[in-house]
Amino acid sequence: MTAPEPSELRTRIRVRMARFAGAFVKYPARVIVAGYLAVILLGTALLSLPAATAGQERATVVEALFTATSAACITGLVVVDTGTFWAPFGHWVIVGLFQIGGLGIMTVASLLGLLVARRMGMRMQLIAHTEQKNLRLGEIGRVVTGVVKMSLLIEAITAVFLVTRYYVAYADSFGEAAYWGVFHAISAFNSAGFALQSDSMMSYVGDPLILIPVIVAFTLGAIGFPVIFEVTRHVRQQVREARGEEKSARHWTVHTKITILAHGVLGVVGMTSVIMFEWANPSTMGPLSTMEKLLAGAFQGLAPRSIGFNTIETGDMNAATVLITDVLMFIGGGSASTAGGIKVTTFALLGFVILAELRGQPTVHVMGRKLADTVQRQALTVALLSIAAVMGGTIIISSMANHELDRVLFEVISAFCTVGLSMGITDELPPLAQLVLVVLMFAGRIGPIILASALALQERPRRYELPEERPIVG
Repeated sequence: MTAPEPSELRTRIRVRMARFAGAFVKYPARVIVAGYLAVILLGTALLSLPAATAGQERATVVEALFTATSAACITGLVVVDTGTFWAPFGHWVIVGLFQIGGLGIMTVASLLGLLVARRMGMRMQLIAHTEQKNLRLGEIGRVVTGVVKMSLLIEAITAVFLVTRYYVAYADSFGEAAYWGVFHAISAFNSAGFALQSDSMMSYVGDPLILIPVIVAFTLGAIGFPVIFEVTRHVRQQVREARGEEKSARHWTVHTKITILAHGVLGVVGMTSVIMFEWANPSTMGPLSTMEKLLAGAFQGLAPRSIGFNTIETGDMNAATVLITDVLMFIGGGSASTAGGIKVTTFALLGFVILAELRGQPTVHVMGRKLADTVQRQALTVALLSIAAVMGGTIIISSMANHELDRVLFEVISAFCTVGLSMGITDELPPLAQLVLVVLMFAGRIGPIILASALALQERPRRYELPEERPIVG
């Protein structure tokens, strides 16, 4: 059987891309759900093989399914120790799952954002009779190529730093350092939270050359592809202007402004809170030196909105720190990012709505732009349904397991918001409760994205309005 000619191969790829584009635009929810289910089932099958485990015992169905879902949904919760239970084959299956999960979620979220923007733009221009229902192949190609290039570049740079530091300070051989560095670089950028050591990053709490590259990687992953793309584009424009090649007005989008501002504010709140409440805690940061406390506090304050790595014992944190961590995990990171949660844009928009209401303003203005009523309703819907999912999961698991409410709530938020931090009870839960967490991880990974895009794409104008009446509020 002869290999296809390059031109024939390109034609086949274009045909398949065209079919994908048509199916994605027509049935985006079905395509995303089916894709993630296929990846999870394949990962479960591979992790169930004898070669995936380090010992003689094969992984149970629940262990394989839980790990595959946690990896594909880039969460990081585990029911078995990643470093000791899984063999190298299992490790690379897990790496493949959270690499696919990270690339996939950034790609589909970016494509959905592009689709929503195009649909809304067509309506605003009042040319619905000529509206195009399909994304162009060039647009899909640019998004996919951009996400892949950006991801691989950041992962490669992070891996260079981690491999170098681990080889110099910790490893017995370069091969061991490369294995450790590449695994954790990919895990960090994709906000996967999987670590090869059972104490996550606690062993490196005093090593800034390990923790700082990890912080940079998961922060870039959590801020979102659209923001990174826009910032990169503006930097290139500045370089061209400095060379005298071109001059153009640079305008930041409201999305980028909100994302960067919210990330900065929440980052400061998280770091300050952890340092303040855990500074003297003898079970967490108390025994550390001043510099180690600052580094651990910075890491632990940023991690809840993105990744499941931890530098202090999460189960021993003060109640105030646990509650703040719950809130930060629920908010999550940026849209079209590897982070979960309701997203910082949703949280910030709700804040702007509240501020306008307190001021008695009839409309909501955000950074020089009016916020559409539909966007306000979408943000409120995503937030309230997410709260309902967290509350429902907490009630169900609390009825199955004999653990304190705050620990169960922490675990549920971490699963639904795909963070991966744990109070240490996940492996102690009964199998049925672990399956509930599996459902929460899957729903939390793709649910908010599908819901937000569906609300935007299915918007229908009313042909008439009913008489207005104002019920009593409060």
